[in-house]
Amino acid sequence: MTPPQFKALTLHFKGGLQRVLISECHACAAFDPATLSENQPPPLQSFSAIWDTGATSSVINKRVVDVCGLKPTGMTQVQHAGGISDAETFLVAIWLPNEVGFSSVQVTRADLRGADILIGMDIITRGDFSITNLGGSTVFSFRCPSVRTVDFVKEAAHLSSAAAPPFYKGFRQKKKRK
Repeated sequence: MTPPQFKALTLHFKGGLQRVLISECHACAAFDPATLSENQPPPLQSFSAIWDTGATSSVINKRVVDVCGLKPTGMTQVQHAGGISDAETFLVAIWLPNEVGFSSVQVTRADLRGADILIGMDIITRGDFSITNLGGSTVFSFRCPSVRTVDFVKEAAHLSSAAAPPFYKGFRQKKKRK
């Protein structure tokens, strides 16, 4: 059996623990990869993207609409921190670092602060997403499609007591009954 082919990206952030995950991102109008010839790659534009596991769907700002020449595909109601409002929808191709790409994603347009594109759970759930903070430095990794289950409980069970940090060793000890 041939192992699944996947693409992945890992970003190492400098400057301590990160509360906001921002990466480079490329976008253009949605396209059908089956009809794309090698001589005519899509005209990708460069943008910044914020990763938001609390967002159900991905979002673009007006700059992405203008730069990519996107045309609205409809309207939808969106729920956000400010309540509920109507928003235009668009079809867009989104390409993340290391050629992790999605050729047709339905997004809504909204005002975004700090980034041009918000990567929501509609994209994040197409693969595996991990954040680690070892030594006070944030690293996040994403691969698509999902290749295997990541299970920190199983991983912890395989740690030997000698290799575990002091807190972990104390946590695993059974408490004496009085």
